Amino acid sequence: QLKLLESGGGAVQAGGSLKLSCVVSEFSVDRLCLHWFRQPPGKERKEREMVASIDALNRIRYADSLEGRSTISKDNVNDILYLQIDDLEFGDTGMYYCAADVSFWGQGTQVTVSS
Repeated sequence: QLKLLESGGGAVQAGGSLKLSCVVSEFSVDRLCLHWFRQPPGKERKEREMVASIDALNRIRYADSLEGRSTISKDNVNDILYLQIDDLEFGDTGMYYCAADVSFWGQGTQVTVSS
């Protein structure tokens, strides 16, 4: 069964950068529509918001909040999805999840932005 494992989160000062990774097992990333979602503090699972996506044709979308300061990419050889976020803001704080076809989810990695 397809499995996803995120890493790379942490506590970062505002203005800093992070690169999140999501290792995909049992399936090739080049055949999937992959998303990064953020669940802000105090919000429920159903309130997760899509922040970036890349599909099997490498079409990319970003949420307005990340447009211009983030990059989603994937390593088709090692089946890893990435999300680079620069110039981090307090509003970027939350649990970040990767999802495949919006059906398979990882356990998440926490990002906390502080002053």
